[in-house]
Amino acid sequence: MTDLHFLTVAEAAKLIKARKLSPVELIKACLERIHAFDPQLNAYITLTAESARREAKRAEREIARGDYRGALHGIPFGLKDIYNTKGILTSGHSKICIDNIPKEDAAATRRLREAGAVLLGKLATHEFAHGGPSFDLPWPPARNPWHLEHFTGGSSSGSGAAVAAGLAPFALGSDTGGSIRGPASHCGIVGLMPTYGLVSRAGVMPNSFTFDHCGPMTRTVEDCAIVLQALAGYDPADAGSIRARVPNYRSGLKRGVKGLKIGALRHFWEQDLPAHEDLRAAMEEAIAVFRKLGAKVEDCRQRPMMDSLDVKVVIAEAELFSIHYPELAARPGDFGRDFLGRVLPACLFQAADYVAASREHRRIMAETRPLYAKYDVLLTAGFGPAPRLDAHRTRNFWQRSNVFTPSNVAAGPALELCNGFSKSGLPLGMQLIGRPFDEATVLRTGYAYEQATPWRGRRPQLVAGAPQPAITPRGNEPDASECDAATRAYALDCAARAGLRLNERQQAMLLESAPYALAMAKRLPRERSRFEEPALVFRFPD
Repeated sequence: MTDLHFLTVAEAAKLIKARKLSPVELIKACLERIHAFDPQLNAYITLTAESARREAKRAEREIARGDYRGALHGIPFGLKDIYNTKGILTSGHSKICIDNIPKEDAAATRRLREAGAVLLGKLATHEFAHGGPSFDLPWPPARNPWHLEHFTGGSSSGSGAAVAAGLAPFALGSDTGGSIRGPASHCGIVGLMPTYGLVSRAGVMPNSFTFDHCGPMTRTVEDCAIVLQALAGYDPADAGSIRARVPNYRSGLKRGVKGLKIGALRHFWEQDLPAHEDLRAAMEEAIAVFRKLGAKVEDCRQRPMMDSLDVKVVIAEAELFSIHYPELAARPGDFGRDFLGRVLPACLFQAADYVAASREHRRIMAETRPLYAKYDVLLTAGFGPAPRLDAHRTRNFWQRSNVFTPSNVAAGPALELCNGFSKSGLPLGMQLIGRPFDEATVLRTGYAYEQATPWRGRRPQLVAGAPQPAITPRGNEPDASECDAATRAYALDCAARAGLRLNERQQAMLLESAPYALAMAKRLPRERSRFEEPALVFRFPD
């Protein structure tokens, strides 16, 4: 009871239900923690302290008269600042939406409120849930509570920092290419990307219609199950929502993993994107833990990670470019450098590239089915240890594969949880990937590992009143020197045809990444039947 801000959702809910803890006390503890440490972390964009106090008092009254709504009643939470909140700034961490006050809540926001959860505030992200840690936006990037000069992961950066540092018991993030799992990995918490279509995206600023997922970020797997229970379910307001049975995710957590078949995608962390030596060692130890718990673990293979990255980037950047096109054409200077360095090269993609990527997307999903048939869960690495904030380079997005992207493309659930710490004291992470709509098995497997290991008990050591370490961004200025004359001419012509009016620096952002974007598109064509369909789904609305 002395550290209320570090209670898990499950622990706090048990105390609140028994009326041994008041939601008002819990909100007070969280707000005090935020005031003490957020100046070091930059996790919050908008703090809703007064409304949180009112909602906590209302929850206290409801529970006192016997109207207990369930495990989230009176529990504080934070929202990535792309979730619409009625009457509260939803900025996308961008100058473009610096005065955007929605008239309605997002569906996920509404479901949490209906469950009795209490909003603490809106959390930092990367610009429109894309890009990297930019220092040229209206708010600074969030800091990693384990080491304040290091990256939280993105784009649910404030969500990861807030949960890890005790500034919120749980938060919501979004995941288009690892944006829940990356911050969960770098910040040492749990993050779940649910199956595509399980959790409504209605009222959440879109990044990619094809790959966006909304999901929970928590301190424990049990908490993840609790929050998912409130979020999951069909929503006709989301065109990607799918009708599916929603089981009791919490009830099966303690079944253990004895007899489960786990396929280890070892080539992801050993060959496709060789991991840090500390993470490689942690993965071997994790496999040993699962075997000790009675699971059968064997190596398996998927496509190289870069294949999934090509598919995801061509589709997602084309969609993102379309979403933000009016502002990109009218006011490109109001976007940050990192966002522009990712989205501008999408003007180079042609209709044939988009369809080729979507057809390949369908192939990859089909190729994953035999693995789902053979294994109950797939295991692979996450991130770690986190790099310094000033080490970020925009061009890496186009050059390097991403260990999270294959599961975005496969569209099934993927759970990230801590599997140790580096020699420097930074968290390490691993992923558990499941069959579509089999979140229950993924959560059960993660819970078994979590209970068998000590990592969930560690906390970052922050010092109240300590100054925030100064960070001097360097080395991320756009450099178009590797773009040859023919590519330069083609890229600038494409930009002009798209109606983009770019200054010299913005042109350099385009040209820096143009060769890599065109190489991605060139790798996508395969021999195909004229009847081969893309991974597009059409259904009549209800």
